Amino acid sequence: MGVLRKLFRAQPTPTADGAFSPSPLAIKLGTSSTTDYDGGSYAKRYEGTKNRVLMVCTEERNMTMANGKKFSTGNHPVEMGLPMLHLMNAGFEIDVVTPTGAPVAIEEWAMPADDVDIEKLFRDFEGAFQNPGSLADFALNHIADDTQYAAVFIPGGHGAMLGLPDNADLGKVLHWAHNTGLHTLALCHGPAALLAAKSDAGFLYDGYKITVFPDAVDKQTPMIGYLPGPMPWWVCEKLTALGVETINKKADNSVHVDRRLVTGASPQAANNFGRLAATTLLKRTEANS
Repeated sequence: MGVLRKLFRAQPTPTADGAFSPSPLAIKLGTSSTTDYDGGSYAKRYEGTKNRVLMVCTEERNMTMANGKKFSTGNHPVEMGLPMLHLMNAGFEIDVVTPTGAPVAIEEWAMPADDVDIEKLFRDFEGAFQNPGSLADFALNHIADDTQYAAVFIPGGHGAMLGLPDNADLGKVLHWAHNTGLHTLALCHGPAALLAAKSDAGFLYDGYKITVFPDAVDKQTPMIGYLPGPMPWWVCEKLTALGVETINKKADNSVHVDRRLVTGASPQAANNFGRLAATTLLKRTEANS
């Protein structure tokens, strides 16, 4: 097996800090140098006062797999970037936070190098990604019923499974968003962070239907060297145990809205998800302005 993996370039790539990024084969099969961004054109931009989106990112880089090896992860640049472009083109502003205000961890190996829109976005947000706000500070000092926020956005990447699912500050923010009529947006592995909304009173999203990256696909990706070992835990399994129904079976471009929760299945869904999130917020905020 090791000889075949080496022959087909399916061995994960060691990183300088002792972790592993995806193999050359996995990069070829699972990423692209461009995206399917459709331009994000909207007939009418939002011009009201509820014009801000709180984007909650991970600051943790390495995921320890079930075999003890570390996977170099973070937030996926396409799963961050395309929804950001759509939301901004629709008239919304993005506030970037991480749990403590440490820099955003980004899956640089997934960056679409030839996509001019993503390249410009990441150049424009370089300062915000290096010096984001603190989710802890936001939860302590800036939550209020009278708010300029329209939504909370949790981008994907396996990094969404690190430091967010058990984060009490995120749990507080998710309940605040729910109780004040904000939308919550979560893409790919982003729904893992919804686990922060579990409490003694139950799970905030019990009974919801979502699209999310399937456990079945995560179980297959070590075979091509995308992951250096089995996952430490399974996103769909945990959400299902709390009463969530996952409606997609593939890592495809499917998206879904259930009440005020907008979800998408994978990086392939990033453009559809961004457009759905933007149009959903436009309808909601215009109705309430």
